[in-house]
Amino acid sequence: MDLTTATQTRPLSLALVVASDRDGRFAPVITDWFRSRLAGRQDFTVTVVDLAEIDLPTSLSYRPSPAVLAELAKVTPVLEAADAFIVITPEYNHSFPASLKNLIDRHYTEWQAKPVGFVSYGGISGGLRAVEQLRQVYAEMHAVTVRETVSFHHAHSQFDENGQHKDPAGADLAAEALLDQLGWWGRALRDAKSAHPYGK
Repeated sequence: MDLTTATQTRPLSLALVVASDRDGRFAPVITDWFRSRLAGRQDFTVTVVDLAEIDLPTSLSYRPSPAVLAELAKVTPVLEAADAFIVITPEYNHSFPASLKNLIDRHYTEWQAKPVGFVSYGGISGGLRAVEQLRQVYAEMHAVTVRETVSFHHAHSQFDENGQHKDPAGADLAAEALLDQLGWWGRALRDAKSAHPYGK
């Protein structure tokens, strides 16, 4: 197998960004469900970036303190190494969590020329208003957001007390479509960058 073929067949490195850091959050249920959808796929390797486990101040600085640098060291290398991203986000007041905006704003090249997919949850909108705002933010980061999404309307009512989806057929199909599309873009962009670095 030559180097080009090996690169094309190598699984995509997927960073799964869990956006909520709120006490009592529902994010672990959604995250566990989505990770179970990834379990049978050979085209991705997965690393979870859980923002509840990263303590980043909201004030930005061009000269971060040693404490901030230590927190960034937990996440920046993962984002840099990723070929693609899935963001799992709730909707707070028609938008996405401040913890996610903080993470996005602290990075730039790590997002560039990579695909981003979304799994959202919330009340009547299922988090889709947060996703639409995130599409604008990620466009500024030179990322490519994929069309397909997974969205849970009134999310708490869709899962039982054990975190199992009560009627998973539709959500399973949506997850498969999202991952197929993310995989296509991930491979296409990775191949393109290997032939010609982005922005050069």
